[in-house]
Amino acid sequence: QVRLVESGGGSFQTGGSLRLSCVGSGFTYKTFCMAWFRQVPGKEREGVAAADTAGGIEYPDSLKGRFTISLDDVADNLYLDIHKLEPGDTAMYYCAVDFNCSRYWELQTSEFKFWGRGTQVNVSS
Repeated sequence: QVRLVESGGGSFQTGGSLRLSCVGSGFTYKTFCMAWFRQVPGKEREGVAAADTAGGIEYPDSLKGRFTISLDDVADNLYLDIHKLEPGDTAMYYCAVDFNCSRYWELQTSEFKFWGRGTQVNVSS
């Protein structure tokens, strides 16, 4: 059974940095893609970054520069470093994984089958 558990959320100050972690388990394939999404109440879930076991990495143009995704495909863990935090980064952050990875770089929720429960990040000015 695939399971994803996120951690690292909390309250942070504008300008600071954080690292989110996602521990995966139950993966039945050694090739996969993983991603981070975030969501605020009343808005759609937004793709933040994605990576696959072939070394591919994708960020939306609007977020390039402050976000760094890293994938440990031995331990099935995923990380997200966010620098120069802004109040607009306040959201619930979700980890996701898929084993098909047909178009994962589009960072659409429909491309990922398995999801964690999320970790809340609050950034104050």
